Amino acid sequence: MRIVMMGTGPFAVPTFEALLASDHDVVCLFTQPLRPTRGKRPAPPTPMRDVAQQHGLPIYDPESINTDEARQILQQQAADLLVVCDYGQILSRESLALAKLGGINLHGSILPKYRGAAPVNWAIYNGDAETGVTVIHMTPKLDGGPCLKVVRIPIEPTETAVELEPRLAQMGVPAVLESIALLETHGGESLVGEPQDASLVSKAPRLKKTDADIDWTQPAQQIYNQFRAFQPWPGCYTHLSRGDKPPLRLILVEISLLGEPAENDPQPGTVASATADQLRIAAPGGQIVVHKLQPAGKKVMEAAEFIRGYQPAVGDRFVAESEL
Repeated sequence: MRIVMMGTGPFAVPTFEALLASDHDVVCLFTQPLRPTRGKRPAPPTPMRDVAQQHGLPIYDPESINTDEARQILQQQAADLLVVCDYGQILSRESLALAKLGGINLHGSILPKYRGAAPVNWAIYNGDAETGVTVIHMTPKLDGGPCLKVVRIPIEPTETAVELEPRLAQMGVPAVLESIALLETHGGESLVGEPQDASLVSKAPRLKKTDADIDWTQPAQQIYNQFRAFQPWPGCYTHLSRGDKPPLRLILVEISLLGEPAENDPQPGTVASATADQLRIAAPGGQIVVHKLQPAGKKVMEAAEFIRGYQPAVGDRFVAESEL
């Protein structure tokens, strides 16, 4: 089958590489345009471009895939199928129609749950025990097409988004190949796939920096889920109240959950313990144990180094930015 690949982020790489190694004819890559970086920040990685360049494939990066100019390039590819994954753009009906069999999309959730840009993160944030991947036959409605293949896996209790996403990306490879085979057999003469149940739809919106602000009145398990969900970006941050001094902003880099309430049931966000090598913060139903953190303007440090330098005491409080 003659295939046009559309993808940008690392989630799409295993599928792209598998298609290139298959009997299918992958003719080019459509990806997001390169963005200028600010100051001395390094350019963000471009894993899909890297793979395309290694294989000598043409790369197209229109600002919008739905312009006349972009559609003209797409039409010239004479594709049988568009394979879309972690692309970052929504294809219009007219764009999808430029491939004989339309497009398929690999999505990182069990649809119709978590339609949108960040399904892996929101599944962890909400404490789901299970997630998976879905391959849909695309329609112009975001993540709303009929399901061709669904694969389910458990989410491990301590698993972060950084760990879960590559697992799902690998699981997506056979799901995509099976879906292509299904369409190839089917021939596109009638509808194929299982329609999504509209009553089960939920959203997975793009992440914002403010999602990372820790509200210490939330249950300890929820705070731990928040930390796991929002790695590597936007991370999780909080502020240490310091009397007459300005609050100290801190990024939490490594934490664990202690499912045991702090002694004497202190107010949420209170330092419950600051021993030589362990910083515990009280939250409803348990404690957050901080192993590594980064004060504003400083390097990442172990909890022991932070305790020696900043000397937080039992009873001191961490607060959300929204409380300042």
